Amino acid sequence: MSHDRLLYVYAVTRPFAAELPAGTRGLDGAPPALIEHDSLCAAVSPVPAADFDVAPLRAHLEDMDWLAATARTHQSVIAALAEVTCPVPLRLATVCRDEDGVRRLLDSGRARFEPTIERLDGRIEWGVKVYADAPAPAPERTVSAPELKATTGRDYLRRRLGQRQSRDETWRRAGTLSRALHADLCERAEAGRLHQPQSGRLSGASGENVLNAAYLVPRERSDEFVAAVRERTPQVDGVRVELTGPWAPYSFAGGPEDGPDQEES
Repeated sequence: MSHDRLLYVYAVTRPFAAELPAGTRGLDGAPPALIEHDSLCAAVSPVPAADFDVAPLRAHLEDMDWLAATARTHQSVIAALAEVTCPVPLRLATVCRDEDGVRRLLDSGRARFEPTIERLDGRIEWGVKVYADAPAPAPERTVSAPELKATTGRDYLRRRLGQRQSRDETWRRAGTLSRALHADLCERAEAGRLHQPQSGRLSGASGENVLNAAYLVPRERSDEFVAAVRERTPQVDGVRVELTGPWAPYSFAGGPEDGPDQEES
């Protein structure tokens, strides 16, 4: 491979014969290629070294728009793989110098990849998030000029106290629901995992994320799990439950935490 191109690796699977869903596109705009090596297979795309070599990649990871676009494509390829095989997702921005580098990656990770594929085969991931929505502020009361000096300070403190009490109560309800829901869903899934709450600035979701959990579920029990989430989601003022998926089982693939990875030349 030319020195100005690298190979971006999305996931590792067993070799498979099925075609990927129509329209599957990698970071280069073409369907990902498959590199087979000793009973394992890597899904890859050629990418420019000018974007994915160590120094430019470090700069790109500070660019939220670039990072989000790359992550969407990464996820879409893994979702396509999950329709026809059992992929072990690799962390975002895993790149190798050439095909030999991909084969070295498969060899070095074989002790993890093979049992992980065995464990995850036929399973999918569902995500459940609980949000505490801040109560809407009370409408301001118009006061006349003579009243203003006497009432503004007292009314302001009263409103602030009421808002704080309302916010604390919403958080209490969200926390109670999160604990009960997570305990119940862990009983219904093969495994459950708690992630750090997501920042609203990054996710675009309103409210404060209280629970951010993932659950590993056999594919044939997926409808049952979804029904259980909906049945056990009470209508609680100021508290919102969000179900996402199905996903390839990112949270249960093991290995390093998400982040860029560079295969040494």
